Amino acid sequence: MKSDELFALLRRRGVFWPSAEIYGGAQGLFDYGPLGAALKRRVEEAWSAWFVGLSRDYYQLEPAEILPEAVVRASGHLENFTDPEVTCDTCHAAFRADTVLEKVRPQGVDGLTPVEIEKLVRDTGAKCPSCGAKTLSVPVPFNMMFGVDFGVTGHERAYLRPETAQSSYLSFPRMWDVGRRALPLGIAIVGKAYRNEIAPRQLLLRMRAFTQAELQIFFDPEHFPLPFERVRDEGLPVVRAAKRIAGSEAVEMVSAGDLVRVVGLPEFYVYHLVHTYRFFRDVLGIPPERIRLFEKSDQERAFYNRIQFDVEVFVGSMGGFKEIGAVHYRGDYDLGRHSQGSGKDLSVTLTGGRTVLPHVLELTYGVDRSIWALADVHLRKDGDRTVWSLPSYLAPVPVGVFPLIPKEQAAYALELADRLSAAGIENSFDDAGTIGKRYARMDEAGTPFCVTVDGETVGDGPNQDTVTVRHRDSKSQERLRASELSARVAPALLPPRPPRA
Repeated sequence: MKSDELFALLRRRGVFWPSAEIYGGAQGLFDYGPLGAALKRRVEEAWSAWFVGLSRDYYQLEPAEILPEAVVRASGHLENFTDPEVTCDTCHAAFRADTVLEKVRPQGVDGLTPVEIEKLVRDTGAKCPSCGAKTLSVPVPFNMMFGVDFGVTGHERAYLRPETAQSSYLSFPRMWDVGRRALPLGIAIVGKAYRNEIAPRQLLLRMRAFTQAELQIFFDPEHFPLPFERVRDEGLPVVRAAKRIAGSEAVEMVSAGDLVRVVGLPEFYVYHLVHTYRFFRDVLGIPPERIRLFEKSDQERAFYNRIQFDVEVFVGSMGGFKEIGAVHYRGDYDLGRHSQGSGKDLSVTLTGGRTVLPHVLELTYGVDRSIWALADVHLRKDGDRTVWSLPSYLAPVPVGVFPLIPKEQAAYALELADRLSAAGIENSFDDAGTIGKRYARMDEAGTPFCVTVDGETVGDGPNQDTVTVRHRDSKSQERLRASELSARVAPALLPPRPPRA
């Protein structure tokens, strides 16, 4: 589907819509409706089950979303968290430089200086996306953080956090005491981050208030024991930075073992890159051919990273591969900066007496972006019906419950719906329209199981207290006892978990 068509469907079904819609919407802000909020919750739960489940020493926190100015000064965000802004001298609209240049430089402008960007704008004859004029200004850095007045007097300065990662670094010394006082130690956060984007666009792919899921793993750079043999033979679809700079963006299938042995990446990095790839493929159900691991060069990667692979998914409605997640090796940059900024040594003493400033491996994931990707990948036309073939554990409404003839079977169907709810299985009761139209509504919402109560269910024959279960993707049906329904459905609603290290 095209992006406009897909957005219209998702808005109509209550997945999401522009915030403050009755006032014309607020650029870069969106509200999730009932289906969207439920899907988002399922995705977050699946992410936590997978990544926090990697180790018994990984924990999930919920920190504050406002950071004192001293924190973002120490982290480097006051100085470095900028995007080059280009303004049109004719219509005075402002844009990110990569937006203006996306057709001639689709890889973006990371690593380019303002002078180099200006030369690209001039040499390519780039036009203003708003009015079409060739009167674009010299790019200037624009800090994307939202500043807020803090305290009663308003003289203190604070910022809405631009990423969830900083909260993990601030929490590390406390978690060192709360945990086993051993490395590795993982801190996971799923929550809001805020960026004052110059020109938010592409719906959920670039927002001003969005949800990140991030796991920061603090480890001893000299000793990070992992069962690498479990992943050694896994093939990964990588786009190497060196070959890309030489002119080729071809995806190569490279084994995890060769990324270590031939390319020289650390085992700990590749181990987690494999599990990140598996999350996209095996948990989100993204077809392997639509996933690539895109290596960033020294010039392109974020200022704090030593190694960076972005996880990109082919999103046809948005014109190609889009970044949904990433694996960053940040070294000791973060704890080092916060040690300096706070005046508090964040080194830890390990068993045996050795003192180390932990390094950080960051696994980051854009929840909102993945919602759009899940719609782009899994929403499909099947003849006259529209089917959202989500993995069953991600479905916003796992079970639909229908009385075939409402006047005769509604009471039984409602009781069955209540029993499913009591068993922890969310469901939707629907008695409006024909059974075919009810199936169609549930297919469009991604519901994997539809349960129909009919005359045999409430009769006194051999099929008394049995129901028909219809499966979304195959449209096949089976008859089973109502008392067996919860046990039949529940296992399909549990998100996968990885084997623990």
